[in-house]
Amino acid sequence: MAAVTIDSLLQNPTLVFRPKAKVLLKPPRSLDCSRNRKLPLSRGSCLCSFNPRRTIHVVRASSSETALIGNFDISSSDDILYKDIFPVKRIEKVEGKFFIRLDRSKDQHDWQLTVGCSLPGKWILHWGVSYLGDSGSEWDQPPKGMRPPGSIPIKDYAIETPLKKLSEGDIFHEVKIDFNPISEIAAIHFVLKDEETGAWYQHRGMDFKVPLVDYLEDDGNIVGAKRGFGVWSGALQQFSNVLLKSEASHADSQNNSIESKDSKNKNRCLEGFYEEQSIVKEVSVGNLVSVAVRKSPETGKVIVCLETDIPGDVVVHWGVCRDDAKIWEIPAAPYPPETTVFKNKALRTLLQPKATGNRSGALFTLDEEHFGFLFVLKLDDNTWLKFKENDFYVPLLGTSSVPGQYGQSDSTSEEISSKSYTDGIINEIRNLVSGLSSEKSQKTKKKEVQESILQEIEQLAAEAYSIFRSSITTVPDEVVSETETTKPAVKISSGTGTGFEILCQGFNWESHKSGRWYMELKEKASEISSLGFTVIWLPPPTESVSPEGYMPKDLYNLNSRYGTIDELKELVKSLHEVGMKVLGDVVLNHRCAHFKNQNGVWNIFGGRLNWDDRAVVADDPHFQGRGNKSSGDNFHAAPNIDHSQEFVRKDLKEWLGWLREEIGYDGWRLDFVRGFWGGYVKDYLEASGPYFAVGEYWDSLSYTYGEMDHNQDSHRQRIVDWINATNGTAGAFDVTTKGILHSALERCEYWRLSDQKGKPPGVVGWWPSRAVTFIENHDTGSTQGHWRFPGGKEMQGYAYILTHPGTPAVFYDHIFSHHRSEIASLISVRNRNGIHCRSLVKIVKAERDVYAAIIDEKVAMKIGPGYYEPPSGSQRWSLALEGRDYKVWETS
Repeated sequence: MAAVTIDSLLQNPTLVFRPKAKVLLKPPRSLDCSRNRKLPLSRGSCLCSFNPRRTIHVVRASSSETALIGNFDISSSDDILYKDIFPVKRIEKVEGKFFIRLDRSKDQHDWQLTVGCSLPGKWILHWGVSYLGDSGSEWDQPPKGMRPPGSIPIKDYAIETPLKKLSEGDIFHEVKIDFNPISEIAAIHFVLKDEETGAWYQHRGMDFKVPLVDYLEDDGNIVGAKRGFGVWSGALQQFSNVLLKSEASHADSQNNSIESKDSKNKNRCLEGFYEEQSIVKEVSVGNLVSVAVRKSPETGKVIVCLETDIPGDVVVHWGVCRDDAKIWEIPAAPYPPETTVFKNKALRTLLQPKATGNRSGALFTLDEEHFGFLFVLKLDDNTWLKFKENDFYVPLLGTSSVPGQYGQSDSTSEEISSKSYTDGIINEIRNLVSGLSSEKSQKTKKKEVQESILQEIEQLAAEAYSIFRSSITTVPDEVVSETETTKPAVKISSGTGTGFEILCQGFNWESHKSGRWYMELKEKASEISSLGFTVIWLPPPTESVSPEGYMPKDLYNLNSRYGTIDELKELVKSLHEVGMKVLGDVVLNHRCAHFKNQNGVWNIFGGRLNWDDRAVVADDPHFQGRGNKSSGDNFHAAPNIDHSQEFVRKDLKEWLGWLREEIGYDGWRLDFVRGFWGGYVKDYLEASGPYFAVGEYWDSLSYTYGEMDHNQDSHRQRIVDWINATNGTAGAFDVTTKGILHSALERCEYWRLSDQKGKPPGVVGWWPSRAVTFIENHDTGSTQGHWRFPGGKEMQGYAYILTHPGTPAVFYDHIFSHHRSEIASLISVRNRNGIHCRSLVKIVKAERDVYAAIIDEKVAMKIGPGYYEPPSGSQRWSLALEGRDYKVWETS
């Protein structure tokens, strides 16, 4: 279960709950462990500021306290000293049915596939077909006559059709697809999507596959009758054999397979079926917690009344404190009914049902000497309700409710330093010094690495001093008619480029399907450049076992599913002509083999780089390498390369140099850099001299009881450690910021966008010049949808990353969509105001429903439904852009 976060209604008395949902399909699908969240569950763990134990003492309630119950009206007492109401988000599970049916249509000639769901929601069937003779798992669009009314084509590979109720009395939303059984279609593929929540329903982590012929291989995702189906072995070794078999063998078997399929199609015999599965949909439900404080005129004691409309048994875990340190203590009796002592530092009280209404509550009688009342709510062993990951705190010495009592920022910002660029450099110096002096890095860094860091510190310090000196106003000895402004020379680093880069991802997961992606992108080169992008990231160029390019085989063979080597050169030349730098997507962690060794294991390579099994790490049992142990995490679908081997590093450096010279790449996007030490990356980058480089260090964020932790320092530290291992020669995708944006926008918890020190909570808050910020890419979005950004909130994400420091990256699908004009406007604001990778950001508001910041004293922005306007004063602000739940201003 997830911990539930609460915010004060005083900030928005007209709060409207927008339920969000997460849907679980039973039986549970298999998970991709490389993307899976860490859920460290510990039953019985307390979320307060101390560690509870299981020792419990029952305390009897006093008769006087019991008599007070019901006499305290929280809504009408005139002597209330403090009153507040908090909205609570909790998760309720709603169960329903999901069915798939194949039977004859009404005319008895055609067949009909019906997909339905009994749960409420805006359901979309995302579907396509595969044809006889197709290989792999790619979809195609069905014939137009097969598409139900209301269907919308998704590029060239899929259709989206809404599910509808046929009549008001129907339980199920459903869609019916009619098709002719005598056709070339071999199977119908689909996944189900709840458009309102963005939740996707898959079958064991894959698409649902409804076969229309009786000889298809079963990849584990087939639904319906299984008679006559072939089954692949689940053993990884055999899977590797299938993936890595020789081209000639593959072609022969494909021809034989097609002939066999043609013969079987003549006698195709469909069997109807009906399959039904349970779905559990987790719906966010809103409740209220009310707290009021008054002083008893009879006894002089302070009485705290707590009520809630949360159903079921609710336990208040509570105590008092004597000062601002908020150290929990147990107050003197009397206590409410059903109260127990917990660890001799807190009390637990079961709330009692009220006589009227669906509510429960309790009264707490306290002495005047106490400074504050502390509590959290416990629904079960795994669900605790807190306020912004802190204990609830109710002041007992005040006379009124205090808005913003939890440290929310005032809407009027302090004056921001004019030396924003210099301050950014100084922050980087501090990071470099920290990395240099840390005990861990001292053990691993060689002398020359330390000297290199010191040299970068000296260069950054000199740059900061130069900018500082140039900002001092001097009185000239002579009056000059024209002032000449000399800009300091821009230092280009592979970790930052010029510092003003804006990156475009120039492909998605389906781009290979056309077979001429390079030529399609060439036609859009001028258009992309005109939007303000300075760098474009192209897909992997090498021959690959997988069509997307991430299972490379012969590194020097650049004829891929995206186009030929000549077309690639032509594309790069066109991009250079419109002023853009080009990044190649290079996969250095793993490589697919050409041949088996004497044990029948695929670990012998061909082509120009004809390595043997010494090039494969020794600690991956699937590929039996004779190299050293891996310096990172293994990628188990292909042999992991041992970068500690001198011959491997020499060959890879030569290959990268060849790509720079032959193709004209300006830099690199480095795939799966978790798999090998960042020091090797430094070696490769120093040898190839890129203009810009960024690594994909993808790691799981921190979660407690299924809810993302506010503090993600450990997650961003791992990314920063990798950047540090490269000596800052490469940046890294800011996965931390993407994850935090997900939670902030999905749950309306914009306070998450400020860390404990009031800085951005991702890598961009610690090492902004090396943070490449993004909200979506080919893995997280597109048709893969591994970690899709919250639907309908994409522009809030772009309003954040395109106004903040770091190097922002924009996904291809978003550029060529209805978001295009808004993205272009945000890029224009960024460029017009000179926002760069080291810009200084001042967070002025981070509350439940709004986040606001001022960047370099030039740009102000806010995201979220809450209110914010930049402060009036010496600066005059004009609205530059606004959209759904976001606004951007600039100084006029």
